[in-house]
Amino acid sequence: MTTKKEETITFKVDESLGEQLRAMPNRSEFIRSAVQAALDRTCPLCRGTGTLTPDQRKHWAAFSQTHCIEQCARCHATHVVCLAANHGHG
Repeated sequence: MTTKKEETITFKVDESLGEQLRAMPNRSEFIRSAVQAALDRTCPLCRGTGTLTPDQRKHWAAFSQTHCIEQCARCHATHVVCLAANHGHG
């Protein structure tokens, strides 16, 4: 059996956020869950920065030759579509 090592991480918050967090019944669990949820939603390409580096743009340019970004007609989510799959290759 392996024991996971825990690490304590601290960060500063403004007074208002501090008051809201102190009111939480299990502040640590709330913060862990919120951080994990945010990490799960982070863009895998830009890793949450919102911008691409010049090298990432080059890779994206090559990738976008065979892929496009579309909006789902049903749920309206934006997603990547492989163009090769639409031409009988998928």
